[in-house]
Amino acid sequence: MSKKKLTKNRKKYLLNVFDKKYSLEESISIIKKISFAKFNESIDISIRLKKNKKENNSIIRGIIDLPNGTGKKNYILAIVTKDKELKSKEFGATYVGLHYIDKINSGWWDNKINIVVSMPSVMNKVNIISKILGQKGLMPNNKEETISLNPEISIKNIISGRIFFKSDKYGIVNSSIGRKSFSNNSILENIIVFIKEFIKKNFFIKNVYLSTTMSNSIILDHKTFLYEKK
Repeated sequence: MSKKKLTKNRKKYLLNVFDKKYSLEESISIIKKISFAKFNESIDISIRLKKNKKENNSIIRGIIDLPNGTGKKNYILAIVTKDKELKSKEFGATYVGLHYIDKINSGWWDNKINIVVSMPSVMNKVNIISKILGQKGLMPNNKEETISLNPEISIKNIISGRIFFKSDKYGIVNSSIGRKSFSNNSILENIIVFIKEFIKKNFFIKNVYLSTTMSNSIILDHKTFLYEKK
């Protein structure tokens, strides 16, 4: 949390906050109240899944299209054929073209790049830099639909609010689902869509937590709303 000086009453309030469980609607208001940072903090969600014995060592991953996005700017590298360059640029890619394979192989990189999109027909060329992209966790893949015959559609979906999630080995999924500046309703819509994805896939949800970049987490009373929001 922020190092802003707190009054005794404020400290007492915060202690009580973390001892309770909240409904989804309450949690959004509370998390904004306990956020003291001066910048526009990310609103983050953590879901702890109960995995069965077969899933114990597996990583759960997938994609979700948030209706209101996360408020984070994406820097997309589109390694695509010449005929797809213009559309990829128009739909929001930051860097476009096959020539970036040689540039990256020669040492170039922009650390702002957080997504790489490509096409099936050029993956044999992209494989030249697979080790570099793999180490950054940015190698295009079919599961995340970052390899596509129509990369401009993938780019459009990402810009519109598509996120990629991956659990850790303990079955915990962490993700940003908005910014503090978002309206409560926009955050609410994003959270419901996020959680529904796990319900649809029949995952058993043990706990759900909400936090901001600089705050502690508060726990949601998910049993009161989780399966009512289908």
